[in-house]
Amino acid sequence: DLRIGEVFSARPLEGAKKLLVLEVDLGEERRTLVAGIAPYRRPEELTGKKIVVVANLEPAIIRGVTSQGMLLAAQGPEGSLALLTVDQPVPNGARVG
Repeated sequence: DLRIGEVFSARPLEGAKKLLVLEVDLGEERRTLVAGIAPYRRPEELTGKKIVVVANLEPAIIRGVTSQGMLLAAQGPEGSLALLTVDQPVPNGARVG
């Protein structure tokens, strides 16, 4: 179940160099995601960004934080990270497919 989510806050996970905690608006609900993208993105770059979220995963506890989904990204050139986003206005929670 892929959905569009808007990041409304992002912060580093205390004690983890690679992890960020994202709060994401999926339209009818808000979820917390833990993502290993800290080497590639600063938290302030993510706020307001529309991302693609895998919404039907079982929650996982990562370093004490419950992650309720996963963002989608692709490896770019020379080890960079490209987040999957949308190129037009789309409502939060819209299904991808």
